[in-house]
Amino acid sequence: MDRVVLRDCGPRDGLQGERPCPPAERVALVHALAAAGLPEVEVASFVSPKAVPAMAGAADVVGALDDPGDPRWWALVPNGRGAELALASGIRQLTVTVSASEGYSAKNVRMTVAESLDQLTGIRATAAPPVLVDAVVSCCFGSPFDDVSGRSVADVVATIRGAGVDRITLADTTGTASPRRIATVVDRVGPEVGLHLHDTRGTALTNAHAALALGVRRFDTAVGGLGGSPFAPGAGGNLATEDLVLLLEELGYESGIDLGNLLPIGEHLSQLVGHDLPGRVMAAGALAPFPD
Repeated sequence: MDRVVLRDCGPRDGLQGERPCPPAERVALVHALAAAGLPEVEVASFVSPKAVPAMAGAADVVGALDDPGDPRWWALVPNGRGAELALASGIRQLTVTVSASEGYSAKNVRMTVAESLDQLTGIRATAAPPVLVDAVVSCCFGSPFDDVSGRSVADVVATIRGAGVDRITLADTTGTASPRRIATVVDRVGPEVGLHLHDTRGTALTNAHAALALGVRRFDTAVGGLGGSPFAPGAGGNLATEDLVLLLEELGYESGIDLGNLLPIGEHLSQLVGHDLPGRVMAAGALAPFPD
């Protein structure tokens, strides 16, 4: 059975735009996701708490994990200083944000694309193997700030590959992806990438289905469909973890994730943030058996 790897970004991307949750609550969320079978979880973001108050206490979160060096735990770092703080906390898997859009790069990390790529090279030097580095490329399928094309994305990806990172994840930061755009980019860069999809226009699950047909086998999701960049106007939440897990089950892919254990996590998370979450399967429930 073909295996698909999911990384739940709920404790980071999901919570970054919400009212701050205590580190202990975020740690409990991380451990619950792992217990449900998530092979990878993005647990924290080492950014300025002034810029993203909900991510304050990142080192406290990492320090309270069962094993901070566990290969399933990831932390986002925006720059070299963030990487130093993350490594000092014990984390050994870093996601580093760069962008295919100059306008978004300026708003998100206050750097040009070229400057952020140079910074990525520096982070790779600081975070030498066996530390893993995943370059997450924002706005790969369109940007509200400037023009992005399949060719320009491919150029950025080629530069990143030259920096010696371990993985590349293409992010649909503002939810502009479509199956056509997914196919255009994957045709240029190959299917050995991850996808980080947002559901701004209700197309995230459709885009995941299209990517699966193209050979992509790694996806970022968030429990309950929570999340969205505070620097991307109108951005919707992430592709809901439980929505993709159900689709994978129906299509015959293996994820190792127990949907029955995942759904209660979303229900608790809804209470934690104080509002309903957009995940469809969370609202409707799992499917009844349907034998051939």
